[in-house]
Amino acid sequence: MISNNKTNLARRRNLKTSAKLISFALLLTEVEIAWGAKILGVRVWPSEDYTRITLESDTPLPISQQILTNPDRLVVDVQCLEQNSTLKDLVAKVKPNDPYISQVRVGQFQPGVVRLVFDLKEPIKPQLFTLDPAGEYNYRMVFDLYPTTPPDPLMELVKSSARKEAALAKPNEEVDLIAQFATKKDIPKPPVAQAIPETKEVPAPAKYKRLITIAIDPGHGGEDPGAIGSLGSREKHVVLSIAKRLKDKIENEAYMRPFLTRDGDYFVPLHVRVQKARRVESDLFVSIHADAFIQPHAKGASVFALSQMGASSSMARWMANKENASDLIGGINIKNQDRQVANLLLDMSTTAQIKNSLVAGNSVLKQIGGFAPLHKGKVEQASFAVLKAPDIPSILVETAFISNPQEEAKLNDDGYQDRIADAILKGIKDYFSKNPPVARRMNS
Repeated sequence: MISNNKTNLARRRNLKTSAKLISFALLLTEVEIAWGAKILGVRVWPSEDYTRITLESDTPLPISQQILTNPDRLVVDVQCLEQNSTLKDLVAKVKPNDPYISQVRVGQFQPGVVRLVFDLKEPIKPQLFTLDPAGEYNYRMVFDLYPTTPPDPLMELVKSSARKEAALAKPNEEVDLIAQFATKKDIPKPPVAQAIPETKEVPAPAKYKRLITIAIDPGHGGEDPGAIGSLGSREKHVVLSIAKRLKDKIENEAYMRPFLTRDGDYFVPLHVRVQKARRVESDLFVSIHADAFIQPHAKGASVFALSQMGASSSMARWMANKENASDLIGGINIKNQDRQVANLLLDMSTTAQIKNSLVAGNSVLKQIGGFAPLHKGKVEQASFAVLKAPDIPSILVETAFISNPQEEAKLNDDGYQDRIADAILKGIKDYFSKNPPVARRMNS
């Protein structure tokens, strides 16, 4: 009996010891989870629209913020984190030309809490949110610093094109091509699949009563690099370079004015690109990209228009799905979006818009086909979110396959970039010589 009591007592002691060890192990695990987080990278993306700061970590981290005035500061506390060298790199990444941040200070506020203090150049409206892993990224904390009074793209465009507007307003005896084309009964037919012939220089119209506004949309940007070639070329850089070349060429046209949806390396959500184009009352929207495919031998330029009836090919569907994933990679603040309004905008496509987009796309495709290989000899269609402005003909130009090593080299060549920009401009001029903006607005 005594022996059994001793045995039971020993068992109870062993159980208590095991319980304590388990509790201690659980406590260590919780501490490791809470305090073992690592900052993997810090990035800053300044622009006139907003400045974005991204902290990438191996686990999600809670954050809190407060705005202070006199002077203006944004204070952010990151919980469950210890300061490290990667986090300190944030100080050097804020440059003097940042529109909204003068400097950033990083310090260990208290054990397990890192404090970031952003000294501001003007009052801002911050948006802080977190993103789950997507693409090549792990967990991200995103700080978007918007100005309290955002820049008006239309006013900036009007200012930059004031001289051209004044020149068009002067009385002249030249032919009014808009009036001529508006009375034409023959409507251009949608493009058909056929070989693309060599094309000649398209003459500029004699005179328009108002400037034609072309929205140029360089794809991707900032957190979203787009496709990456085998040589390391990033789509976002290549297409921005081509877009700027096209912008300069349009600036030299007396009756046109260009508008860039982004003019630097920063991310613009897809629906915001559409909203920007509508805000400046664009007559044509041209989104510029560089193709990528799972097979490196795919080659040739393409032009896409919107489709309401499904994709025109499996490749077109694959491309649309890839481009529409840009918001997921670039990172948008879902909680801050009026999803109903955004979805409404992206669902408002019309038959007239698609018809005009096909005509414009065919004009551009013919010009590109005059010197470069084409992936398809006709304008393809798919449900690209960025092409869904209901009242603006919209096309997406895939300039070449960046996933093809030979075409990647061409995309980095100044001569090829210039020829692509020339071809797009010639296609635009050809389209408007037959479909002036007044006629388009009357038909839509």
